[in-house]
Amino acid sequence: MAASAPVASTLAEVAERVLGAPLPIRLRAWDGSEAGPQGGPVGIVRSRRALRRLLWDPNELGLARAYVSGDLDVEGDLYEALALFWALTRESKISKPKLTLKEKAELVLTGVKLGIVGKRPPVPAEEARLSGKEHTKARDRAAIAHHYDLSNEFYKRVLDPQMAYSCGYWTSREPGYTVEDAQRDKLDLVCTKLGLKPGMRMLDVGCGWGSLSIHAAKHYGVHVTGITLSKEQRQFILARLDEYDLTDRVDVRLQDYRELADEPFDAIGTLEMGEHVGAKNYPVYAATLFRMLKPEGRLLLQQMSRGAVAQGGGAFIESYVAPDMNMRPVGQTVDLLTDAGLEVRDVEAIREHYVWTVLAWADTLERKWDELVALVGEQQARVWRLYMAGGALAFAENRMGVDQILAVRPTAVGSAGLPRTRAELLAHRPQAEVAR
Repeated sequence: MAASAPVASTLAEVAERVLGAPLPIRLRAWDGSEAGPQGGPVGIVRSRRALRRLLWDPNELGLARAYVSGDLDVEGDLYEALALFWALTRESKISKPKLTLKEKAELVLTGVKLGIVGKRPPVPAEEARLSGKEHTKARDRAAIAHHYDLSNEFYKRVLDPQMAYSCGYWTSREPGYTVEDAQRDKLDLVCTKLGLKPGMRMLDVGCGWGSLSIHAAKHYGVHVTGITLSKEQRQFILARLDEYDLTDRVDVRLQDYRELADEPFDAIGTLEMGEHVGAKNYPVYAATLFRMLKPEGRLLLQQMSRGAVAQGGGAFIESYVAPDMNMRPVGQTVDLLTDAGLEVRDVEAIREHYVWTVLAWADTLERKWDELVALVGEQQARVWRLYMAGGALAFAENRMGVDQILAVRPTAVGSAGLPRTRAELLAHRPQAEVAR
């Protein structure tokens, strides 16, 4: 590998040695040179610092730091670029390099000649820096604040008007059907499965920006207690309750689920909260859900799932998006709920719905890119661009799933209080709008 060769050609040769496979995308280096296949996404190595990051962290985290900082970029479709690399992994074309000592020495010499050997570059400021033992109350508050306290204005621009930050439920293929419609249909589905009726008391665990709490109170006439660890979320909900004249129907608290000490509720909804609980604490979480339900009370838990081997969110997600995230196969979650005394009555997999939801968010992100950068900075916006592309791909390729689990707290004699059939359960539609 001659030092006088175009930088891109040298990098392509090194990358193919390390990957053990041909590069799936074209490369452009800081000297303007290009190498690799044409006609698709182009990986742009803007500076030597991008390679220095990979030298220090030759893994997903190093790539993420290079991308977030802008040292590494992609021209074209980021989703497609990631898909091409995952295809190599899926087809087992990427193998661990089997380099001789001479070849390793040549790689080191090439790195020196390219000027990439040096001190570790600074970590992007957007990376989470948590301390203390995982899933203590203090660390959980810090983890939630890292992601959800980013900026209410940012989330208002990315999400639908209901501020629903969980998988939608896409019931139509019509061109005019949007993510706002899918989120409304998801909230109706949740309320329907819970069998909500006017006057019931519902607990919303991990209530986010209040989409479920407000929808249930406004359209189903229930009294809702929502809990969150995010101060920004709580402030947003309180303002919206005044706007909708729902302050007498919704109580929102800054509270950890482990601190719940209310009388049991008629129903509990918890949408994509269980991923933040942690493996060791999940039995406590499940036991809390059981304790907070009346006999014959229903629980609707919507939660992401992942394979038994890789239960975390991955280095990028856990470092930049959701620290300490934990997922598991849906069957293990069912077992944990059952162990707590709940009876699981229905599981609905909605994995593809998350692909459509995330792609809708990603489209909004790109359309509003300049104003979002003005709000949170370019590096944070780049975190979200990578987060959306990688997340949509993970759901599309079945590396992650999402499920709605309906459970009930049976009575002492085993009564669940449910309709006889699933069709009857889903046909139950209370009055759409409760008069005030």
